[in-house]
Amino acid sequence: MSIRDISIKCGFSIATVSKALNNHSDVSSTTKEFIRKTAKEMGYFPNSSARALKTHRTYNIGVLFVDEAQSGLTHQYFSNVLDSLKVEAEKNGYDITFINKHMGMRTMSYYEHSKYRGVDGVVIACIDFKDKDVIELVNGEIPVVTIDHVLDNRTAIVSDNVKGMKDLATYIYSMGHRKIAYIHGTDSSVTRNRVGSFHKTLGEFGIDVNDEYIKSGIYHDPESTARLTNELLDLKDRPTCILFPDDFSCIGGINAIKDRGLRIPEDISVAGYDGITLSQVLSPKLTTVRQDTRELGRSAAEKLIYIIENPKATIIERVVVEGEVLKGQSVKDIN
Repeated sequence: MSIRDISIKCGFSIATVSKALNNHSDVSSTTKEFIRKTAKEMGYFPNSSARALKTHRTYNIGVLFVDEAQSGLTHQYFSNVLDSLKVEAEKNGYDITFINKHMGMRTMSYYEHSKYRGVDGVVIACIDFKDKDVIELVNGEIPVVTIDHVLDNRTAIVSDNVKGMKDLATYIYSMGHRKIAYIHGTDSSVTRNRVGSFHKTLGEFGIDVNDEYIKSGIYHDPESTARLTNELLDLKDRPTCILFPDDFSCIGGINAIKDRGLRIPEDISVAGYDGITLSQVLSPKLTTVRQDTRELGRSAAEKLIYIIENPKATIIERVVVEGEVLKGQSVKDIN
């Protein structure tokens, strides 16, 4: 079944049938309705390959997402971001394809896989941006938008990690805490911004953070967080509050604290980051920073689609998305 067959059946030109099926404004609503009804009765379905040949686009967006803990779509924070991205992409007529290095028994780079799948653009999130294969993709001709990482030559959608950490540290300080520890994630622009904001905020309050209170951990990894929490609890002058890399890894710290017979927040306070659903069903509710995952994903899809459809009007942008502190019940007021 082709557009030509529909044209013969309806008595309209092939051009008019094509415009009606693609919802062009220069065809009346009555004509559109008639042509679409006829096409449906004839069993016509648009062919994406034919559409790609005509428009030079596949209407397919690639997503590159590989976190250090290899958690995949079980990573609640990024799964929420990607779900929002998917909704916005589909609303604009685009499908999603996950980019990787393996196609059956064949190994290829991220750039090669993107070309192989013919994606119109790629969203990159939660990956090692120093990886040579990532650099190859970023420096290629395929439109790219990054999430939570800033590059000079690509549009980035980023959470306001500086303000988020400032607001969280300020709240903890207001609750009377002066001995505040921070287990941060692996080195990245997100980590550097959060750690820098942590030190800057407490420094403005006149607090010189004990070096022993800063631990380098891994995002989304409760096991490493539990080990580092025990190191903090073993200190002679242990902190009164511990900040964790994210809400999920915070579970490891909470378990380590409870294994010692300590209570949260009566004996020690804790805070996370991300604001995932899990954080608000824990007992006590976790004090954390809720990141706006819906806006992050929506903006990433919106900006990438604009770049794909308006290549000559592309401007490198940095879109900053604010979060908010959820006070929860895991930080004790010790004033």
